[in-house]
Parts: sequence; structure tokens; C-alpha cells
Amino acid sequence: MLLIRHGQSEFNVVFSKTRVDPGIRDPKLTDEGKRQAEEAARALRGRPPRRLVSSPYTRALETAHIIADVLGGLPIEIDRRVGERAAFACDVGTPLSGLRQAWPGLSLDHLQEEWWPRLEESEEGLAERARDFHDAWDPHPERREIGVVTHWGFIRASTGLTVPNCTVVHMAARGAAEIVHPREP
Repeated sequence: MLLIRHGQSEFNVVFSKTRVDPGIRDPKLTDEGKRQAEEAARALRGRPPRRLVSSPYTRALETAHIIADVLGGLPIEIDRRVGERAAFACDVGTPLSGLRQAWPGLSLDHLQEEWWPRLEESEEGLAERARDFHDAWDPHPERREIGVVTHWGFIRASTGLTVPNCTVVHMAARGAAEIVHPREP
């Protein structure tokens, strides 16, 4: 399984400079974030996933679509379990009706109109959600062939790693993870 943190978002630009929540809800990718997603996709060409699972947040969906397009039109499945934990304004998502307008080709019927967490999720809750996702995928025969476009917190809960935007982590098994992009010099 490949865990892919979304590209740089409008929120990330401000927060990384100020460490103050700028109040941007469900931010889009910046031009740099789009470039990062294209670069991550090119890095995956040697061992591309067969499909992508994505968080329903806009920054993750944009990242997933860029990666899917670069790798030849991979299918994208939406799973809110790989989303964020509602710690900042950026973790307020776009309502289902807005997602349907923006992403008409995606299957979204399993989401509620307000699908994101209403209250900040605890570290224990995040860890439990990550375990639930991995428990569902561990026995799946395609586990090794999926890319999961997700967020900093979910990757940290899954692997213990804290990674920058558009980092790709190969998770061979729980507790066994390595960064495959970007490669350290």
C-alpha cells in the first residue's frame, strides 16, 4: 500500500509561515501543490498503483486526480476514513452537493451531506480510524496495488512518520513503512 500525502494547499502556505489557522475551509491545491502531485505521479511510474483511494477533501481529490491522469486514468474510490481529524478550519469539507458538482465522475453516494467530523478527533480516535481502515484492507488481495491519497495525521497514525506534502510512503505492513518519494539524497 502506498500512502500519499496531498500536495501543498492554500492553507499549508499560510500555516507553515505563521503557525496560525488562516480560516480557509477545504482549501485547494496551490500551483506548487499541483506540481508536487505531478512529480509524485512520475515517481510512481516504476511501480504504479492499480487504483487510488482518496479522502473527500478537495486538496486530496485534486492530488488524486492529477496522479490518476499522469498514470493513465486510474480509478479513484472515496473513503472518508482516510480524511483529517477536524483540528483546523481546513478540515471543514465541502458538502456532498458541492462535491457532486465539482467531481461528477466520482461515486459519492456513500457520503452524507456533511461527511467531515464536527468536533476535533482525539489522537486515540484517529489511531482507531486508521486501524479500522487498515483492518479492512489488510486481507484484501489488492492491498499492495492501491495508492491512498490522504493527510499528515492519517499517515502519522498509520506509520509513525511525519511527512511533508506529496510524500509517498510504502507501507508493506503495519509498522513497516519507508519513504519512497521524495528520495533523500
